Amino acid sequence: MAMIAPSILSADFSRLCEEVKAAEEAGADVIHVDVMDGMFVPNITIGPLIVKAVHRCSSLPLDVHLMIEKPERYVPEFVQAGAHWLTVHAEACTHLHRTLEHIREEGARCGVALNPATPLTAIDYVLDDLDLVLVMSVNPGFGGQEFIPESLRKLRTLRDTLKARSLSPVVAVDGGIKPENIGAVAEAGAELFVMGSAFYGAKDYGAVVRKSRENLGDA
Repeated sequence: MAMIAPSILSADFSRLCEEVKAAEEAGADVIHVDVMDGMFVPNITIGPLIVKAVHRCSSLPLDVHLMIEKPERYVPEFVQAGAHWLTVHAEACTHLHRTLEHIREEGARCGVALNPATPLTAIDYVLDDLDLVLVMSVNPGFGGQEFIPESLRKLRTLRDTLKARSLSPVVAVDGGIKPENIGAVAEAGAELFVMGSAFYGAKDYGAVVRKSRENLGDA
């Protein structure tokens, strides 16, 4: 089933709880939370306290995406704050397998994100351990970027690899997703679609969800 995940990075933080509730009322399936540290990516966003506040505002699962150096340092804090999926970057973890085990031990589902230039081979030996694979279709750090077309090839390769190995983690994509391209991205193999500015930059959140589902074929 396709899941639409608005990213609060593009929301109005002066009324964050209202924005989260509005996404839920519009028909979103997941709330995506981008955590940035100003080191792994050139931007600084939020920490566990905000994640905890978002968790209190909505009954939807939280997909917490850690774009930070040495994410293993903060696994317990983000899980306790309410992360349903906790996703770390393969590029940021020296001991990726150990970090994934830690996430599971703390009680969350574990995910790995890959930057556009990072090959799928970077997660080949942990693929069996993953609940979610996040393909970045922009270079992480800022919202409002354009979708990188080569991401479709990566998604197709990932889809074929998972099928060949009889694996079924959630395949997510993040970056430049909008109603106009969501169908092609789904055809390539994605099932969880992170939408930032295309969602929170719209006047009618519900219309974005309806148009997206229409283009996904499940209106």
